[in-house]
Amino acid sequence: MHPQFWPEDLDYRDKRVVVVGSGATAVTLVPSMAEDAARVTMLQRSPTWISPVPGRDRIADGIRAVLPADLAHRLLRAKNIAFTTGFYQFCRRWPKAASKLLTRLSTRALKDPEAVDEHFTPSYRPWDQRLCAVPDADLFRAIRGGRAEVVTDHIESFVPEGIRLRSGRVLEADVVVTATGLRLLAFGGITPHVDGRAVELSEQFVWRGAMLTGVPNFAMCIGYTNASWTLRADLSSRLVCKVLQLMDRQGYAAVVPAPDRKLAERPLLDLDSGYVRRSIDAFPRQGDRWPWRMRQNYPLDAMATLRGDLAGDLSVTPRSAVRSGSTVEAAG
Repeated sequence: MHPQFWPEDLDYRDKRVVVVGSGATAVTLVPSMAEDAARVTMLQRSPTWISPVPGRDRIADGIRAVLPADLAHRLLRAKNIAFTTGFYQFCRRWPKAASKLLTRLSTRALKDPEAVDEHFTPSYRPWDQRLCAVPDADLFRAIRGGRAEVVTDHIESFVPEGIRLRSGRVLEADVVVTATGLRLLAFGGITPHVDGRAVELSEQFVWRGAMLTGVPNFAMCIGYTNASWTLRADLSSRLVCKVLQLMDRQGYAAVVPAPDRKLAERPLLDLDSGYVRRSIDAFPRQGDRWPWRMRQNYPLDAMATLRGDLAGDLSVTPRSAVRSGSTVEAAG
């Protein structure tokens, strides 16, 4: 079974299930399927940092009980942004301390230090790849209750009984779920063309996380990898509105970001995950300085993205200079 094409009539009750992968899809599926399956095994090539988190925010419940809804929302939003930003910075600045903390949380939830050491202690630093959060430690509870297990090994081959591992063990399975192999596709497969020529995305740079060099009047959304994607989406949508207002006031037909001097190339997504490394060469780049740098920091972006002289970074085309019949196309 592929999670992206899940059949509605799949009946896995009382069946043996193997979920291949250890990312967000896998850690969500395993405890959910374990409620009805005979047994669920999460098969991973290597461990992932996984942290239990409360299913409900008691602080939020308390604040909502005493404050007006709008004020409570603003305070809780600020609290959550501050926590995710602070925790990310903690992991990046003090990776050893972060590793100890995450290991301690997993051990407390699983109550099996040896299993945590084998299956939940990655070789990479926290946030070199995305960190998975499990609400109310549901994954660990499913394992502790005997309804699920984790196996760290490589697939040798598929056999009639299930999956043969490199170690020689055979995982018996009635259903195999491939919760892995994610492939990134730039802009959903769109290939921009300017004046009849395809734009090589890997040669372009992203400006303020929303626009692209070499492609006039083209906007997109590239969210955060360490926080809610919608935080950046909100900033990008407001930035696009400001650019449109600028074009309307000044009578511009087209604008395109243009750096004032050469930029040092950096990958667009600063993660070591396999699915990122496999696809990143097909994506535009980020630069080495603002506003061409994709900072994983919402507070800084919130202060800078919508401020400053937007026109100073844009090459503009007045309406009076537009040639009849010139086009900018996006071919799917």
